[in-house]
Amino acid sequence: MIRAAGGLVVRDTADGLEVLVVHRPKYDDWSFPKGKAEGDEPDEDCALREVEEETGLVCMLEDELPSTAYHDSSGRPKRVRYWRMRPVGGRLELLNEVDDARWVSPADARRLLSYARDRPVVDSLDGA
Repeated sequence: MIRAAGGLVVRDTADGLEVLVVHRPKYDDWSFPKGKAEGDEPDEDCALREVEEETGLVCMLEDELPSTAYHDSSGRPKRVRYWRMRPVGGRLELLNEVDDARWVSPADARRLLSYARDRPVVDSLDGA
């Protein structure tokens, strides 16, 4: 099984909670920043690294959220663990594998996300 991890990066605004979604041109999809674990890298470290590599944001982990499991484009089983994260440094940039990023409400994220499997993850956010 392929191990991967990522984050639902959130921020509080006057209008309520916002979550960061990213667009990956390789797949032409909207999802959350995530990626494969390297060797025996802990999933938590993988999640923080992948978010920073794709968005430029240095984050801190908060609650673990529901995981997703599916078969990748090559038919291999894949599990992605997610955490709620808050930025503590860096700045939002479009980096590796990402050509667009948007801060949106959880409701807007549900509509924008390309995969139904990602919706329960955003639904798990408090205030969603």
